[in-house]
Amino acid sequence: MATGWTGDGAVQDQIDATVADAIKRARSAASRGPSLKRCEECDAPIPEARRKAVPGVRLCVACQSEHDKADAAFSGYNRRGSKDSQLR
Repeated sequence: MATGWTGDGAVQDQIDATVADAIKRARSAASRGPSLKRCEECDAPIPEARRKAVPGVRLCVACQSEHDKADAAFSGYNRRGSKDSQLR
């Protein structure tokens, strides 16, 4: 049976790689260490309730919202196994 460009497990390999990349990105973004009392970007106070709810918090709500917007621009599309990326 002709399989074309891919082997039997190529689609699953691509899915696994995409999931592994997402896990790696999430783990690297997770806060570590003690929570700060003041935002490291704008120096605004971080409420105690936020420090308790989000261990290792480093940003106030406003600055965190801006970071989340920037992260949302990431598409999450894995181009490593894309046929289109191989043709360019």
